[in-house]
Amino acid sequence: MTMVATTPLRRSGRDVAVPALDAGAGRRAAHTEPAWVRLVIIGFAIAFLTVFVGLPLILVFSEALSKGIAFYLSALADSEALAAIQLTLIAAGISVGLNLVFGVIAAWAIAKFDFPGKTLLITLIDLPFSVSPVISGLVFVLLFGAQGWFGPWLMAHGVQILFAVPAIVLATTFVTFPFVARELIPLMQEQGQQEEEAAISLGAGGWTTFWRVTLPNIKWGLLYGVLLCNARAMGEFGAVSVVSGHIRGETNTMPLLVEILYNEYQMVAAFAVASLLALLALVTLIAKTVLEGRIEQGLQHHDH
Repeated sequence: MTMVATTPLRRSGRDVAVPALDAGAGRRAAHTEPAWVRLVIIGFAIAFLTVFVGLPLILVFSEALSKGIAFYLSALADSEALAAIQLTLIAAGISVGLNLVFGVIAAWAIAKFDFPGKTLLITLIDLPFSVSPVISGLVFVLLFGAQGWFGPWLMAHGVQILFAVPAIVLATTFVTFPFVARELIPLMQEQGQQEEEAAISLGAGGWTTFWRVTLPNIKWGLLYGVLLCNARAMGEFGAVSVVSGHIRGETNTMPLLVEILYNEYQMVAAFAVASLLALLALVTLIAKTVLEGRIEQGLQHHDH
């Protein structure tokens, strides 16, 4: 039985006993579900993650190492694998760099200023989220292909974009450019613009305000967006598959090489390359968790 305390209340010259709420009873009442319900829900979540996340990761690494560490290393040292790794790093590095600059500029403009076309700009930033990556790649084929809008002019001037590195970089940049901007926009809106206004009122210029005030406030959110952008860039398959041409040793990124090796029944080699992408996913997950904590701490510090 829950004991309810009473507190005296003075009303019209006489004391009236009023029940006082027990804080412990309120906390206990907030958890009304039985213990077995909580255990079932937690068990279902763990089982789901084990089947759809844990087992695939275990399978990838076990298959990649099924013939020993020596064969695993030799598969990664193959000339096609090295070329795919190099191309993936190049495409990811360029696309992440471009999206870093674009994302900061777009987030700064959207979060700090009001201007005509602001809603349209936000919609365009979200466009890659609503368009299939295959369709994104097809757009570049229609633009830069031999029968495309700019194809004949490019061929006449000896410029190769489609089925070459530039098309892979363009396709990767297109499918990844929302990540940095979309991470920074709500963060900068939450922080407001009082600190920037204070810096400008004290005589600081635009660049000084950005480097000394804005950038330190958004650094963890910026790293978070870059992290997600890099993970998507390295793992992109659909758009890159359309524009690459699948030229072995030249235009195959790591995801494309995994498909080719798997279709040729080179299972161990395919899983060896796939294991690198799996390691990237694990590193991304760990870094994502750390950065989320940093962002939360930054917002709490900014509020205080």
